[in-house]
Amino acid sequence: MINVPAIRMHQFGVSFYQASLSARDVDKLVRFEVLSYGERHHPPVRGKRPVSRSKVNWDLLERRIAGSERAYQRQIIRKKIEELVLYYEQCREARNLPSIPGAVIISSDEVLRFDPTSEDSSLGLLKVPEREGVLRAIDGQHRLLALHSDIDRFGSEEFTVPAVIFDRLPEDHVVQMFVTINAKHTRLNASHLVSLSGRQLYADPNLAAAHDIVRALHERGDSPLVGQIKLLGVGRGKVAQAPLAQELKAVLQSEMLGGPRKAEEFRDDAKRFFVNYFKQISVLFTTAWNGRKYSIRTAPALRAFIRVAPDVIRHLDQERADRADFRAIGRVIAPWGRRIGDSRFETDSGWKQTGTSIDTPGATTPTRLEYPKARASDGREGPGYRPGPLSDILDHRQWSFVTIGSCERGIGCPVIPPQSRRNDVRFQP
Repeated sequence: MINVPAIRMHQFGVSFYQASLSARDVDKLVRFEVLSYGERHHPPVRGKRPVSRSKVNWDLLERRIAGSERAYQRQIIRKKIEELVLYYEQCREARNLPSIPGAVIISSDEVLRFDPTSEDSSLGLLKVPEREGVLRAIDGQHRLLALHSDIDRFGSEEFTVPAVIFDRLPEDHVVQMFVTINAKHTRLNASHLVSLSGRQLYADPNLAAAHDIVRALHERGDSPLVGQIKLLGVGRGKVAQAPLAQELKAVLQSEMLGGPRKAEEFRDDAKRFFVNYFKQISVLFTTAWNGRKYSIRTAPALRAFIRVAPDVIRHLDQERADRADFRAIGRVIAPWGRRIGDSRFETDSGWKQTGTSIDTPGATTPTRLEYPKARASDGREGPGYRPGPLSDILDHRQWSFVTIGSCERGIGCPVIPPQSRRNDVRFQP
């Protein structure tokens, strides 16, 4: 028998134990199994083996995982094990976070005996049979497998795992508990994760500034997007926070802002710039902005406007204007009204034409102003051509916003597709 410090607990007539198991005890006592109808058709591990050098000895680990028609666990996800092993290593090196702070849930196949410290005490020693595989994981199998894979690197260091242990739960109760735990997870939505990133989760000044900009657009009374963004993924707004924040982050770290020093300076004025920027866009395309049959305020369209913001900022710098000046921004983007017009943002009509999508693989690089037949200073076509002021560029029919690397012809300013394909932003003539 192995003596394990434990607390005896009771809930609705059921007794179980909150215990502290050493890593070596877990490695010896817990067995790992997955539901399988034959290894040929249902291998215990899902996913390809890493091409690069892995920290996991998969040959040994896969031999530890049994497959059975009577089991209930899902296939082991190879990528998840790799990520957990890497996380354990980071925790071991940093020594500022525990790697398994939450209790795993396991059930014993054999009788457990509890010796309380006193007659009425819930504290005591839990005596667990010292037989290999006597315990089965109900919840936490990936964490324990990653621990098994990484345990040789622990050396003599003390490592204990919090565990909730049930004494011979009936088979149907075990399966019901597994299904309840794994079917009712509430995943973190992307917008909530964006809110935690940059400050609480890890230091990223650009992502933190992007979050502040999104909040300003949503909360400031003078913002044309007030109340229209789903902060934390909830609320009455129609635009998710996460895609806007990621697009803003890309702008804030763009080299087009004039280098690291100017980019850092711009972060201080970024909220004011983007509020004024979208105010001017709402004035420039007032019919589309306030109309019901237009898609200018959808996430893809807003992302497209954010993506071309570095060009606007660069032109403001050329004019030596304040980057966040409302009137200066209006002067720079005024030609868009003539070039684009409100009809470009109608939900149905010309957007059924084919075009380049902002979300296609070729359109993941930043957007810039590009002349399809650029000429060098000596008059020959080539990359040496330097464009003039943005207002002149937009007045010229052959200049266009394009997504670098994705266009074969001159195509126009960012617009959106029909209702049926709102996840795309198209760039039309």
